[in-house]
Amino acid sequence: MAASVDGEGPERRPGRGRGSRRAQEPPPRPEEEAPAREGASEREVVEPPVLAPPPTSPWADGLGRTATRCLQLLLVVVAGVVVVYACLQLRLVVVPLLLSALVAAAAAPLVRWLVSRGLGRGLATGVVLLAGAAVLAAVGWAVVGGVRGQWPQLQASAQEGFAEVQRFVVQGGLPVSDAQVAQARDAAVGVLTGAGFRSGALAGLGVVTQIATGTVLALFLLFYFLKDGPRIWSFLISGVHGPRHRRLERVGERSAVVLGGYVRGTATVALVDAVLIGVGVAVVGVPLALPIALLTFVAAFVPIVGAVAAGVVAALVALVTVGPVAALVVVGIVVVVNQVEGNLLQPVLLGRALSLHPLAILLALTAGTVLGGVVGAVLSVPLAAVAWAAVVTWNAEKRTSAAATTQQPRAEGQTAA
Repeated sequence: MAASVDGEGPERRPGRGRGSRRAQEPPPRPEEEAPAREGASEREVVEPPVLAPPPTSPWADGLGRTATRCLQLLLVVVAGVVVVYACLQLRLVVVPLLLSALVAAAAAPLVRWLVSRGLGRGLATGVVLLAGAAVLAAVGWAVVGGVRGQWPQLQASAQEGFAEVQRFVVQGGLPVSDAQVAQARDAAVGVLTGAGFRSGALAGLGVVTQIATGTVLALFLLFYFLKDGPRIWSFLISGVHGPRHRRLERVGERSAVVLGGYVRGTATVALVDAVLIGVGVAVVGVPLALPIALLTFVAAFVPIVGAVAAGVVAALVALVTVGPVAALVVVGIVVVVNQVEGNLLQPVLLGRALSLHPLAILLALTAGTVLGGVVGAVLSVPLAAVAWAAVVTWNAEKRTSAAATTQQPRAEGQTAA
């Protein structure tokens, strides 16, 4: 008690006071020490830099992803080249197949109309084929009878007209040499006289037996396409199920509509162009109006380039047979007809069947001509139109399916609420 009164407390053991506890605490970490930079507050902590982990694979960074995409694109290009090469090697089968598909798509509505009138599908197909053969035979007999004696004269007039243009160009002081003009003349004359047709359209078919085989094969394919077209497509997509099967059905339907509309519309446009240009040339007084009209009809199946080539031939014939004034009038007629075709006939008759940009048409036309000659030029544009229609239809059906799948849970939730 006395010790407590005097203010003397009991003796403290070492290690139990505050000072001893502070002495025993571990030294502060480097992060908790004074700030590293001047002017920083005492509580601010400088974090160490965080380094990104190294890539687990050389293909995981940006350069690797770019290389992967390039390899994928290269594989797609190689696959396309292999397919094109195989088609060129098998053109004896591929050309009749594509031509019969074009004709079948154009004639399918007539077969459906006959079936709706009570005929069987096989009988309706036979009636359509016989009627088409009769019409073609009658038109061919009339045209060949009128053109057979005038076709050599048309060739000679076109060559002479080109020679007149050559003399005018060379003597007019233009920077064009005789060799360049002669080369262009030889190319044009080769196409006109059929050399380009023989070297392009019939390359690979060549001999008469192959031509006969291709013709017979095309007729059989046409018959079966008209008779069993929907069933053939259903068989081809039978291995696909679910939403993709429904989308492929829509792609087949849309592709047939686009292909048939393109063929029928192009034939109508070609007929109108041939009639208008033939009548205009005859009114001006240019001879050989019927061969020029026939050439215009055939050339109109090659978009953009065909009409221009037919107009050039008509103007050259008018230049030789009548004179420069008549040639200018024929050029004016061809320009007017082409404007009517581009601004009125094609939008009304073709509609969405040819929803391609002119640049895409030119690229497809060039590629088809290089690969398949005249037949490639005729088939390239409708094939490109069908391919584009298939892509658009597939994407549209995919978006529709996705929207329906998204809205279905919402509707179920509203019903449950």
